[in-house]
Amino acid sequence: MPIIIRPARAEELQRAEELVIRSINDLTERHGFGRMATSRPPDFQLFCLQDDADGLWLAEADGEIVGFALSWVSGDLWFLAELFVAPGLQGRGVGQELLARTFEHARKAGATNKSLITFTFNVVSQGLYIRHGLLPRLPLYLHSGTRDALVGRLNGDKLRCTPIEPRAPHFELLAKLDLGALGISREKHHRYLLGDATIKGVFLHDADDCVGYAYISASGHVGPLAVAQARQMGPAFRTALDLASAGTSAQVSAFLPGVSEALGIAAEHSLRITFPMVLVSTHDFGDWTRYLPRNPGFM
Repeated sequence: MPIIIRPARAEELQRAEELVIRSINDLTERHGFGRMATSRPPDFQLFCLQDDADGLWLAEADGEIVGFALSWVSGDLWFLAELFVAPGLQGRGVGQELLARTFEHARKAGATNKSLITFTFNVVSQGLYIRHGLLPRLPLYLHSGTRDALVGRLNGDKLRCTPIEPRAPHFELLAKLDLGALGISREKHHRYLLGDATIKGVFLHDADDCVGYAYISASGHVGPLAVAQARQMGPAFRTALDLASAGTSAQVSAFLPGVSEALGIAAEHSLRITFPMVLVSTHDFGDWTRYLPRNPGFM
């Protein structure tokens, strides 16, 4: 069965994401974590295709999608958001071929640092990335809990909130916060988030000073979140959890770096670790005491 590697097209992204979901759930179930991924529209994938089509690749056999890779670039950082091969075809070089295409994307974009987030228990993929110079740098943990465990119980300092609006002064402020926390500006990704009616973005203020931002999804998920100084993470995370618990979702979740003060706050309010993950990269970057990722693909 010949396998063809080619650029992805917009009309194929839903089928590609169905493959991603099957592959993730096959992996997490085999390792005793149960099903993690659920069906969702390929909105972020379509956004990435429209922004930079060089980052999306398919593996196809007999007209069926058997592999998919998605990478994006911001500044000098290349990030591999997704790389999955159909169960049953893994170990046959499909992943290597897709990875080669995405590395070419990094080269063409002039990226000087490559990074991704993968499951800690996926030792096969970690070995592949290590061989290509992407070394484990940071543990990350997806946390989740019930809204009821948070309502009225978030004691401690919080911050004042104002809405983020898609206009130049706000993008300049977001860029300043991202450059401080991550070393890169992510304006295009903020534009994507602000264009999603199911996501609320807020600036976080300490008195008259803007000290961070946070996004809260209708699903109760917190992130991304960034602060100007590490000492502001606690109040910022409490504020974001407060906003999440004020919504209608029965669940609240967040994706927390292993060095973050937010871990203690999550544990205090019965948010439990559901999946352990790890960030790998060719070079260290970012101050992860000041940033909470959104998810493994968005970062």
